[in-house]
Amino acid sequence: MATSSTFSSTSSISTFLRRNGVVHLGATHVKRLQLKQRLVSTCRSTRSSTVSARASIGEVVVVSDGVVEKGIEEGRALRVGLICGGPSAERGISLNSARSVLDHLQGDDLHVSCYYIDCNLNAHAISSAQVYSNTPADFDFKLESLAQSFPTLADLAEHLAASVDIVFPVIHGRFGEDGGIQELLEKYNVPFVGTGSSECSQAFDKYKASLELRKYGFVTVPSFLVQGYETNKSELSEWFRKHQLDPDVGKVVVKPTRGGSSIGVTVAYGVNDSIVKANEIMSEGIDDKVLIEIFLEGGSEFTAIVLDVGSSSDSCPVALLPTEVELQFLGANDLKENDAIFNYRRKYLPTQQVAYHTPPRFPLDVIENIRKGASVLFKRLCLQDFARIDGWFLPDSGCKLSSSESEFGRLVVWNKQVFCFSKLLRSIVHHACLRFPNLASVSGISGLIPSRSKSSEINKSFAPREGARKVFVIFGGDTSERQVSLMSGTNVWLNLLGFDDLEVTPCLLSSTNDYASSVNMGIKAEDVWNRTVWSLPYSLVLRHTTEEVLDACIEAIEPNRAALTSHLRNKVMNDLMEGLKDQNWFTGFDIADELPKKFSLRQWITLAKEVKATVFIAVHGGIGEDGTLQYLLDAEGVPYTGPGTLASNICMDKVATSVAVKHLTSSGVLTINKEVWTKDDLSNKPINDIWHDLTQKLQCETLCVKPAKDGCSTGVARLRCSNDLAIYIKALEEHLLRIPPNSLSKAHGMIEMPNPPPELLIFEPFIETDEIIVSSNVKNETGHGFIWKGNSRWVEITVGVIGKRGSMHSLSGTGINLTPPPLSIMSEKALQRCKQHIELIANTLQLEGFSRIDAFVNVDSGEVLIIEVNTVPGMTPSTVLVHQALAEQPPLYPHQFFRTLLDLASERAM
Repeated sequence: MATSSTFSSTSSISTFLRRNGVVHLGATHVKRLQLKQRLVSTCRSTRSSTVSARASIGEVVVVSDGVVEKGIEEGRALRVGLICGGPSAERGISLNSARSVLDHLQGDDLHVSCYYIDCNLNAHAISSAQVYSNTPADFDFKLESLAQSFPTLADLAEHLAASVDIVFPVIHGRFGEDGGIQELLEKYNVPFVGTGSSECSQAFDKYKASLELRKYGFVTVPSFLVQGYETNKSELSEWFRKHQLDPDVGKVVVKPTRGGSSIGVTVAYGVNDSIVKANEIMSEGIDDKVLIEIFLEGGSEFTAIVLDVGSSSDSCPVALLPTEVELQFLGANDLKENDAIFNYRRKYLPTQQVAYHTPPRFPLDVIENIRKGASVLFKRLCLQDFARIDGWFLPDSGCKLSSSESEFGRLVVWNKQVFCFSKLLRSIVHHACLRFPNLASVSGISGLIPSRSKSSEINKSFAPREGARKVFVIFGGDTSERQVSLMSGTNVWLNLLGFDDLEVTPCLLSSTNDYASSVNMGIKAEDVWNRTVWSLPYSLVLRHTTEEVLDACIEAIEPNRAALTSHLRNKVMNDLMEGLKDQNWFTGFDIADELPKKFSLRQWITLAKEVKATVFIAVHGGIGEDGTLQYLLDAEGVPYTGPGTLASNICMDKVATSVAVKHLTSSGVLTINKEVWTKDDLSNKPINDIWHDLTQKLQCETLCVKPAKDGCSTGVARLRCSNDLAIYIKALEEHLLRIPPNSLSKAHGMIEMPNPPPELLIFEPFIETDEIIVSSNVKNETGHGFIWKGNSRWVEITVGVIGKRGSMHSLSGTGINLTPPPLSIMSEKALQRCKQHIELIANTLQLEGFSRIDAFVNVDSGEVLIIEVNTVPGMTPSTVLVHQALAEQPPLYPHQFFRTLLDLASERAM
């Protein structure tokens, strides 16, 4: 396993520094660790804040070493400028970073202003609502009408110097990690969080960083630098032989010297293949300098957070508990890649192909050496405020070494520690302020948590407390959507967590292999009643997968593992306390050692009834969406979010949904013809006969196949020929977890498959829509950056609906990932008709609370061709529901939106 030495993340909070190299830590048994630095960045979930009222902005004079400087008035809110975007392909990840920082910093004592640098290095001031755009295309599309632009970067810097106290950069890749934004801020004397420009520049170039580390005595990974297309083949061949690599088939990693850790990173075999891969990186414009490195195998990857808890003049870096990163495959049904690297998918998307272990499964002396080595590296490289150090633990000291990256921003690293994320971020901002005398008066900010992000002490007591409503947020389950469910539930939990009148408890519905729907079984539900639910403490929630959450629960109550974790955690706390004891801003740790609690589903629902809790359902698919969980909660009189039992059961079945709205054809609501086949019938009949039968009955040339009773994405594929159908059926028969990219007759991405395979499959005509190209380099007559020919007159949309049963309200629909669909594509009149049709569908199906309706819409008539209804839609940080809520007048920020859904649940007629 080997990857790039540069990185950015969907869950990140800060600009990263790129560091390559190997540190040799002198244990008696000589373990080798490769360490690489970057600024830490995180968040899998977001919680927007309303813009807090800004306190009076008075200024005071500070005299320091004979220099008169402007300071800020005691008690005034600290003004933080959050800068995201950038020219690299990683700007979408940067948007996620910005959401995280905004959500966890904003408060009465700290005001965040947002700024965006586009791909052409144009600067814009943006609203906090804009940060929640789900894609860079959606974001860029709105810049022209919603953002305030600056003529030059110098104008931006001058504005920042006058309008903010300190800048928090979260630009990934070029201009953010190469020292560009830092140099600009330094030139205009704008304080900022993180490491300075020269150190960033040194680190961003992986080759230069490697040379620099050698000066400090660190062992670095063997690499070969390629500059330009005329690579000296004989020199590269000699490099292969020097490092015991076969020039014909020796495995290496090829990556940009000054690029991201995912984009352009690939594996090559032998000299010729290496040259081809290097030339591809250069021809695609990713970088004109490429590194070829040894592919590291046989080691265990780790990552560790380092915090500087020293004073402004004396650095005191402390490494938190490291996390072990494990690439894994799920037996014969999974796709095992011989050249598996920690790629974009594994870093940014919830997948069981990666597992994280905190603390790592290393010997105690190795864990301590990692912590010590990371702290030493932090000082040697002159880093500031915080960093993330990654590396390899190689039990075999004779192994070759190579660089590595892991997914950035796994909150598990911190949450096994002693800070909640809000306080951690605020501590980092405070530490950065210490370097600037004029910010010395803001010493109170980092010890406080925003009023909406207080971490309630969960699991201490379930006894009702006056003025606090109990809320149980449940996620997880059995289906292939359980990882997205974890992201949804975590996001809801974080958004509701800070309301002072709520006590919010996150809960995991464990997976089981003997799942059966009580709705389909009739009244009998004993098997479902015995399902396991875990009530989770803060420290166990923010994980990569539901499996990791469950493993963490089991470890937490396993005596030996719990004792080990407690021992290591205390060492970290002692190190932190040693550095923080003289810091007057430090107010103590805010994450207590709490244990998860295990219930049967019956016990959990009984508890919810006893404490008068409202259940926020975030379980996608399975019993969370087919009416089973709703039925059980109804039986005990426990209020819950979303539609009731009957509506949930109908909408889970795509055929039943079509039947229920079939009579609305004359009202402008159309349905797609469907053919339903069992998995067994598909396996037992000749492929060509099935294909002929389907295309004749549905009168189409290409088909869309999907599970009859599963989510909106897994198992969905376009089939263009009988061979495509054969490949799909084989995947079902072999219980494959995914169909590899480009397996079908036309290029496509990875197709996630339901697990276990569905018994019923739906076939539909594939609805052709016109391609829409969104680009900042394209302008049409309206000035917007997209091209759409509009021949078919149909576009795909997804629309959120919200309200009480019988009076559901349609939010602004999202088309082509733009919210709302552009008026140049769809007129306001057609859009209003579309919304009326969506509301008609919602009320006909007796939806309530909230749901999401996916459909095709005719841009001229507003007629709607319904695809499916999701009664437990995605509630992740970048979900379209959030964007549509923000498009309302006035905008509903995420915390307000989820609170509204909760209140609707509490008010529902039982």
